[in-house]
Amino acid sequence: MKQHFPLKNVQQEKRIYRNRVFIAVGIVAFFLLLLVSRYAYLQIAHYDEFSTASDQNRIRLQPLAPARGYIYDRNGILLADNYPVFSATISRADVQDIDDTVKRLIPILALTEEDIDRFSSRIKTSKKTERVALKLNLTETDIAKFSEVKFQFPGVNIETQMTRYYPHGELFAHVIGYVGRINDKELKSIDKDLYAGTNLIGKIGVEKSYEDLLHGVPGNESVEADAHGNVLRNLGRKDPVRGNDLYLSIDYGLQVIATEQLAGRRGAIVVLSPKTGEILALVSSPSFNPNLFVTGISNTDYSALRDNLDQPLYNRAVQGAYPPGSTIKPMFGLGGIHYGYVDWATAISDPGYFTLPGDSHRFRDHKKTGHGSVNMHKAQVVSCDTYFYVLSYRMGIEKMNAWMRQFGFGEKTGVDLPSESTGLYPSPDWKMRTRKSKWLKGETISVSIGQGAFTATPLQLAMATAITANQGSHITPHVLRESHGAKPHVTHNAPDGVIQFNGKPEDWIKMRDAMVDVVESGTGRGIRTPMYQIAGKTGTAQVKSIAQGKRYNESLLTERQLDHGLFVGFAPAENPEIAIAIVWENGKHGGSAAQLARPMFDYWLLKRKKDPIRPAGHQISGGLMTAGIKPGELPSGTTPVAADAHAAQSAQPASQAIPNISPSTSPSTNSQPVESE
Repeated sequence: MKQHFPLKNVQQEKRIYRNRVFIAVGIVAFFLLLLVSRYAYLQIAHYDEFSTASDQNRIRLQPLAPARGYIYDRNGILLADNYPVFSATISRADVQDIDDTVKRLIPILALTEEDIDRFSSRIKTSKKTERVALKLNLTETDIAKFSEVKFQFPGVNIETQMTRYYPHGELFAHVIGYVGRINDKELKSIDKDLYAGTNLIGKIGVEKSYEDLLHGVPGNESVEADAHGNVLRNLGRKDPVRGNDLYLSIDYGLQVIATEQLAGRRGAIVVLSPKTGEILALVSSPSFNPNLFVTGISNTDYSALRDNLDQPLYNRAVQGAYPPGSTIKPMFGLGGIHYGYVDWATAISDPGYFTLPGDSHRFRDHKKTGHGSVNMHKAQVVSCDTYFYVLSYRMGIEKMNAWMRQFGFGEKTGVDLPSESTGLYPSPDWKMRTRKSKWLKGETISVSIGQGAFTATPLQLAMATAITANQGSHITPHVLRESHGAKPHVTHNAPDGVIQFNGKPEDWIKMRDAMVDVVESGTGRGIRTPMYQIAGKTGTAQVKSIAQGKRYNESLLTERQLDHGLFVGFAPAENPEIAIAIVWENGKHGGSAAQLARPMFDYWLLKRKKDPIRPAGHQISGGLMTAGIKPGELPSGTTPVAADAHAAQSAQPASQAIPNISPSTSPSTNSQPVESE
């Protein structure tokens, strides 16, 4: 019988199948476990690392800085320009170890401690994706060095940014001011969203006063970027709104003429339009180059300016407080008429001095032998001190203070420039509050001729002169004439009130006529002209006190101890178009200061329309970008930039560097005022 062998071993096949299933399940389970372990490793152990990388590889909003508005003079001459510079930028989102990156960049970009400190302050408060400038105004050498090692610095970019340039350098430094890098104090007060992507802010002058108008509104663009900060594609854009363009009341030609008068001298000149309050020229000498401050001034340059005995950074026109001397006599005389203590017929006998009742102390007149019989008109023409000594004794310091404050003395004028000084018109309350002592009658006498504790700024003197020219109509000095741009701004170019005066309208005319005679036959006769009439008043302010019984001896004094020379005036006398205040530090007397005024009167009234002074190839709009000038081709800023390659670099010597010389602005406390015109 045949033996049958089964073809299949069912049990064996089942066993093999079962083993295969177990193995397959084990393999799948192993890999699943491995996958889970990997997920756990990534999600737990390396969560921070990959979360950051994921956050970086996303859509981000990048700020777009607005272009800063241009600044022009009243005729459209460009005074503040913009030009592009290359900057190294970093954001916290693109660089993990910022400190290490900055440290490695020091030798490559020639970073200074100031660069690093500024960057460190800004990066701490910036948004994660905001790119912060590490160094502005990179040189070609800096860019070349970085390009060679760029692969070592992922997230560090070289970008083009706009910065400021002042083509006329020192000429307008104290008016326009300058911009500079945002510091720690400013970071705490500014709107960080508004200044995203911006490194510069106005520091002084118009740049600071009208920062809100000039800055504009930032935009943004939506981009897709990788973990290294590289932009993959642009998704959308909101354009920034550029800042307003400002047209100042300053006249370039008049500013040049005024600057020339103070070249090599210390002092200040302010020129106003009596009808509008517009400042036509404002000069403080010596001046400085504002371009040094834009991208960060070096310690060496700043120390040289700060420690200079002549104080070029000091705005004498707005901040300088000087004894006004006899320049205030027209205003003070009108006060006597206002209160009824004198009229135009009131006369006194001047023996050359004045004594208080019961006191032997003599307050001397600048003319030792006196002026004889003196009325108000003659007192102005010959600048008789004794007449005003008598008037002040009758009026008293309280009424003097109340009256003179109407002309702006002892208070800020309200000018649209920062850091204005109030000057000082003293009073018994002020002395008790500050010096803890009672007011003395002799101090009233000194104040009457602009001496003692009485100080005023050149701007205050110009304002008071303009009010006198206006026959009492009050004006507020200002430099902004028009604003063009997205942000609305209204300027007021007109008188804004009338001072309280109890006299007659003819009194203003009579005082004007007296000031005309000052120039025609009095202490200011050196500048008279047949072309038009000038109404003016000279003044001399003591710097060094002179003891009782002693005489002023110029030969025994140093240059900085000589008297200040002052002059105020307006022209044409009957229909004033221009009012001027001049302070020449250590200029010896008011007559010398008056000589400085004549060229400005002549230019404004006779030459301005026929032969205006303009910089060579001046730019009306567009600035350096339109002119095709590269940043590396920019001069130092002491001479104007010519838009035409064939034009001269400078049309006027006044736009060149001016020798530095310094103020002696401390008021005289001498109880023996002497007025020498």
